[in-house]
Amino acid sequence: MKVKAIILSAGEGSRMRPLTLTKPKTMLPVAGKPIIQYNIESLRNSGIKDILLIVRYKEEMVRDYFGDGSEFGVNISYQTQKDFLGTANAIGYGKGFINDSLLVLNGDIILDDEIITEIIKKYNQLKPDTLMVLTEVEDPSAFGVVEIENDNIKSIVEKPKKEEAPSNLVNAGIYVFNKDIFDKIDETEISERGEYEITDSVSLQIEDGKKVIGHKTNKDWIDVGRPWELIEVNEELIGQLKNEIKGKIEDGAHIHGDIFLDEGSIIRAGVYIEGNVYIGKNCDIGPNSYIRGNSYFGDNVHVGNAVEIKNSIVMENTNISHLSYVGDSVIGSNCNIAAGTNIANLRFDNQSVKTKIKDKMIDSGRRKFGSIIGDAVKTGINSSFSPGVKVGYNSTIGSGVLLYDDVPSDTRVLVKQNHIIQNKNKIQK
Repeated sequence: MKVKAIILSAGEGSRMRPLTLTKPKTMLPVAGKPIIQYNIESLRNSGIKDILLIVRYKEEMVRDYFGDGSEFGVNISYQTQKDFLGTANAIGYGKGFINDSLLVLNGDIILDDEIITEIIKKYNQLKPDTLMVLTEVEDPSAFGVVEIENDNIKSIVEKPKKEEAPSNLVNAGIYVFNKDIFDKIDETEISERGEYEITDSVSLQIEDGKKVIGHKTNKDWIDVGRPWELIEVNEELIGQLKNEIKGKIEDGAHIHGDIFLDEGSIIRAGVYIEGNVYIGKNCDIGPNSYIRGNSYFGDNVHVGNAVEIKNSIVMENTNISHLSYVGDSVIGSNCNIAAGTNIANLRFDNQSVKTKIKDKMIDSGRRKFGSIIGDAVKTGINSSFSPGVKVGYNSTIGSGVLLYDDVPSDTRVLVKQNHIIQNKNKIQK
């Protein structure tokens, strides 16, 4: 039985703003690759070569990067979702793509290859109409929770109260379907959110007596939905790096950990690297900088003299000038971080850092969490950023600014000082 795959990559990723003002969420880089590339490689490694990408938001970036998929060992085709009308609507675009079976997953997750291998094997053994991947959580109240008996899913309950949840097993957003799902998608009614939900389509299958089974996995999978989760998945993947040196390391640099150093890049004398680090093409690091573990640098990044960077993502074409500090942060593409900029990552009271997502302050759960800085941002000398602050696309933070609040895109923040100007000769008299 030939299995094809759909990856959903149409959404804007508004919870990831300002990073997604200029890039689709699935194209944000972690450990040297866009998020969605990990899914494509997982499918390929599990023997699935025919992949349909459902795209819309800034879709040209996805199309230009992956092309027909041949460079990645797969066959990629595309469908543009005309309107953001939910997962069932998106999956419906695969009706003419399916032969026998269709594996569906979201483009903003990163999962263990073995999950795909497991579910294909189980699907081929049991031949259900739908297989849904499940994972166990402590509090299921924010998820679609299943009622299950001997692998057979009896019902799906969306976001129940914790004490009313039928189980602790929740929908992981990974499915294998046969063609019946498209009939149910056609019958699915629009939800209260104004979308066509694939869980409603699966519920119609259950009501119709179709065989819907759950597969509980203990393998790793990571949902990358919020900015600090980008840092966390980067930590996970860079932690798995193997040493590979294609660029140049000058005498007098000290490397303690595994690094990936791509072609054309140089680590200058006096640089001290502690922990695993990924450095892209044509980067210039140092001299005398301190680079701490799980940091990622895209192509054409320059890190100046006496800079300290810890556990951060720095995207391509960005410059971080001398005497700066960046902690547990994400800095977008084409930024210029001026000398003496300090991006703090720790509150005075040692409590976890909160940040604003869709106009609500959300607890990141992280004791150390710095700033999220969009593309094309410029800072002035000796500017400082408080933990959890976000700066929008193409904004400028002036010299000496101490930033406590988020800054929208296309905004300039300046500090005005009152100067006392005196004639020294008159003062002495």
